[in-house]
Amino acid sequence: MTIKEKLEILADSAKYDASCSSSGSARENKGGLGAGAISGICHSFSNDGRCISLLKILMTNCCMFDCKYCVNRKTNRVKRAIFTPEEICEITLSFYRRNYIEGLFLSSGVYKSPDYTMEKLIETIFLLRHKYHFSGYIHAKAIPGASDYLVKKLGLLVDRLSVNTELPSENGLKLLAPNKNYQKIEHIMDVVKQNKSKVFTPAGESTQMIIGASKDSDYDIMNRSSFLYETYDLKRVFYSAYISVNKDPFLPALELPPLQREHRLYQADFLLRFYHYKVEQLLDPLHPNFNILVDPKADWALRHLSEFPKEINKASYYDLLKVPGIGPTSAKKIIQGRKVFTITFEDLKKMGISVKRAKYFILCNGVYFANKEVFQKDFIEKNLVLETKEKIEDKKGQQLSLFYESE
Repeated sequence: MTIKEKLEILADSAKYDASCSSSGSARENKGGLGAGAISGICHSFSNDGRCISLLKILMTNCCMFDCKYCVNRKTNRVKRAIFTPEEICEITLSFYRRNYIEGLFLSSGVYKSPDYTMEKLIETIFLLRHKYHFSGYIHAKAIPGASDYLVKKLGLLVDRLSVNTELPSENGLKLLAPNKNYQKIEHIMDVVKQNKSKVFTPAGESTQMIIGASKDSDYDIMNRSSFLYETYDLKRVFYSAYISVNKDPFLPALELPPLQREHRLYQADFLLRFYHYKVEQLLDPLHPNFNILVDPKADWALRHLSEFPKEINKASYYDLLKVPGIGPTSAKKIIQGRKVFTITFEDLKKMGISVKRAKYFILCNGVYFANKEVFQKDFIEKNLVLETKEKIEDKKGQQLSLFYESE
């Protein structure tokens, strides 16, 4: 089998992994090729939200595991291929010199054993770093069950390590990925956390959860994410809408992946990390799933309408952050601006702040954007839902952005 044929198979096999963000590294170039520093990485994202500046491949799609949702499960009849370490080096350097990529995202099926697979990943990246002096960004997937020694060895070679938590609950994992368990997954996370430094995984660690393959609610998913952030200091949790590639009685029969649900989870994730929301503020056992037609921040505001409207000229920074459409940058602009003048709706527009969503929840010098009698939940929700439906129609068939567009 030629390298080109292997590449077609193993690049296609890797496309379902979303956790390949390339931010946060500060690896220096010491006379070799590439740079892992922030300024040396091109943050280019495709329409489906995945980073395309990295060569994203599997070392092999041969796997001893039989995860029901995975196209590479051992019982599937698919073309199998294995790259040698030298072949991966050849492709990476060739693509880099042609300016196709700025780095490498390398994962693998579990071949022979977790330790054997990790040893081959380490051999490959060691060659890139020390034989070919490649200083570009490298993100590798650690294999649950591998020895601590190998995890530490790999962590010294890469910019980011990740290990997929796969599913939001252990029950879901037992049902759909019987060869995996949380104990081994979390052990890898703990090893990375305990050893993290400027030279060990300088860009941190991340993980990915598949959304929609199991019966877990959004409340279950966000609680799991919150736990991982707080316990293991993860850089990112990525959410990947379940794509039906296998037929199995334990899998849902979905015609299309739940992309809008995935988008809502990313928005909620931003609220946890940057807006200091708690999971229990957004969801609870009686309200376990996000409203698909209203973003989580607006949904929270609608359920707490008694806290609004906020007076733009008096509200604190943290109160401004509660307003849909106003994020940290916008809030800082407002606070700086009102030191000089009394802010109006026109002033907000001149400051580059979108008032399309915020107008329903704010006052500017005591003035509401419309007749104050329309400050009613039904009216506001109807308009927000209409706006979302128009956006979904415009983006039908595309995966929405990883980033929190509406603040």
